Amino acid sequence: MINKKIYFNSPILCNYKKNFNKIIQLKNYSNNGYFSKKSSKWLIKNLKVKDALLVHSCTAALEICALLLNIKKGDEIIMPSYTFVSTANAFVLRGGIPVFVDIDSKTLNIDPNIIEKAITKKTRAIVAVHYAGISCDMDPILKIAKKYKLYVIEDAAQAILSSYKGRPLGSIGDLATISFHESKNIHCGEGGALLINNKKFIKRAKIIRDKGTNRDDFNNNIVKKYTWVDLGSSYGLSEINAAFLYSQLKQAKKITKKRLVIFKHYHRLLEILEIKNFIKRPLIPNFSKPNGHMYYIITKNNKRDKLIKYLKQKKISALFHYVPLHNSPFMRLKIKKKITMKNTNMVSNNLLRLPMHSKLNKKDMIRSVNEILNFFSR
Repeated sequence: MINKKIYFNSPILCNYKKNFNKIIQLKNYSNNGYFSKKSSKWLIKNLKVKDALLVHSCTAALEICALLLNIKKGDEIIMPSYTFVSTANAFVLRGGIPVFVDIDSKTLNIDPNIIEKAITKKTRAIVAVHYAGISCDMDPILKIAKKYKLYVIEDAAQAILSSYKGRPLGSIGDLATISFHESKNIHCGEGGALLINNKKFIKRAKIIRDKGTNRDDFNNNIVKKYTWVDLGSSYGLSEINAAFLYSQLKQAKKITKKRLVIFKHYHRLLEILEIKNFIKRPLIPNFSKPNGHMYYIITKNNKRDKLIKYLKQKKISALFHYVPLHNSPFMRLKIKKKITMKNTNMVSNNLLRLPMHSKLNKKDMIRSVNEILNFFSR
């Protein structure tokens, strides 16, 4: 029997058709309609945030963060280099300068022990990226931010329904962002949310989202006409996407539970490869409760690329992840001094993401792990 292909991702579909019929009935297809409000309320309740604005991407949410902080040319923002380009690009667009800090090799998150050394008089904020839905160690980050009067932004793109010491990720920093891209646990094709915990940003965030207008005041009968009052852009999420998203949010806890079962099964199966010193498995700190977003391994002796090629031949889709931003062509032009990031470079060269989605079954996982074992045993 020929083995079927094991896909890296298979975006989940929930019962969205009923919601689509509802928006046809309501005749509201743009943004901030019935399902946008329902989704926002779900996020506020379940993530314990002050407010949540649906936007067309996590990138958009990060750009709003930069506008809310009034980032100007020369302002510095501390962040890991091992992250998606949007984490830095949102601030670079406003003239900001990303200041990259190495990651902890155990958690793959920004190392709080070296953040303070990166702070200067120009530093405005710290961006904590919760890689793979595993929490950064937030207490020391918050302590440093308080000491130097800095804002904290959580890039929780991968971290919906993960937590830190019992607190939902996204509820800890001044601002936070979430992705609803099809590669995430909960998705609507393309989408995101800006989460707000610092109340002083709520009103202006709504203005920025609505192209710099006071449309929210108009919709709430506070003003008779709405007009252009600030910087902004068209950041809202369409009601069609919001209707699709809400069907998933209602099932979010069940989806997360299933993904965690898959994560734990992978973890058990791969233990033997770690014992044999072929790979390193993810480490979940005691303070973190993850959401099963991703299962990765870190290969030894730079064999990752050969393993990807081998698995592809066996019809198993496994992928590398980020090229560190400090090594990217764009950042090399911007950064004048040489940056040494031992852990970031090591992880980038050796990390392999395994197939991970709700449709994955035990047979697929066993086959994937057996092929990895076959590769290292050759």
